[in-house]
Amino acid sequence: MGEEAANDEPAKNVKGPPGAILFMCGMNAIRSPMAEAIARSLLPRGTYIASAGVRDGERDPFVDVVLEEVGLSLGKKIPQTLDELEDDYFDLIVTLAPEAHHAALELTRSNAVDVIYWPTPDPSVATGTREQILSAYRDVRDHLVLLIKKRLVESP
Repeated sequence: MGEEAANDEPAKNVKGPPGAILFMCGMNAIRSPMAEAIARSLLPRGTYIASAGVRDGERDPFVDVVLEEVGLSLGKKIPQTLDELEDDYFDLIVTLAPEAHHAALELTRSNAVDVIYWPTPDPSVATGTREQILSAYRDVRDHLVLLIKKRLVESP
């Protein structure tokens, strides 16, 4: 495949939500696990949803706080890399960071997998008070909710 779908369009050749989705970011600590939890709450129960990072990461406590605010949880999930994934077949890979997008394109070079890039800011660079930092995490959470609803739940 190797082609990037336009950022404002749903993945091509997807009728309704895909059956298996992988969300990818740098360390699977913030953006991709947040997207995984949100997608699990919005997509049909039978949809296989996973997340992974390009590099090793550690769980971020701010993610737990902002997900809990909307009734979601990561449970006991710990960050995992692509190499640690139990399954490697996906209909769609959604990348949330440039390094993840490059890794996904390389990974799917010989596979018929849609790869789309949703540029998503890294809230861990936020500074200031605890409330200001949480605000950056909430912005990312809300951004992901909108993207998932618009591009995966409501796709034609």
